[in-house]
Amino acid sequence: MIDTVEPRPFEFPSFHQIFMHQALELAEQAAREKEVPVGAIIVHENKVIAAAYNQRETLHDPTAHAEMIAITQAAESLQNWRLENCTLYVTLEPCPMCAGAIVQARIPTVVFGAVDPKAGAVTSLYSLLSDTRLNHRCEVVPGVLSQQCGAVLTEFFRARRAEGKK
Repeated sequence: MIDTVEPRPFEFPSFHQIFMHQALELAEQAAREKEVPVGAIIVHENKVIAAAYNQRETLHDPTAHAEMIAITQAAESLQNWRLENCTLYVTLEPCPMCAGAIVQARIPTVVFGAVDPKAGAVTSLYSLLSDTRLNHRCEVVPGVLSQQCGAVLTEFFRARRAEGKK
């Protein structure tokens, strides 16, 4: 008797994965520029209206996180500080500063890759985006391509530690 194996259907990447791959490309660009590899994009009506990566070292600006730069770009693109009907994709769970900006910008949906146990303000340390005491809450989709997003960060910091030992 011959064993037969059912062919597995081809798995198409989810809508969120497609956009997270774009954010990952930005994170990799940040790593090449010796910036902490975090990438962010903002999508409005299925179109990318903002794309950024961390630039704290380059700009000498502690607020130059990928999310902050992307929010500024998106507001400029829409000519409106209210980023309603937008989705933010970011490779790392937003910190308290970025989560605050997300709330202020009224972004309804946030999709992130890797959790940040040291500074995460969405699910790890705080839950700012779902805090009922605030005037705005977001739908949160955590863990999209989390392994790939985490691997970029892990490799970056491994390389930085190796450089420091030379």
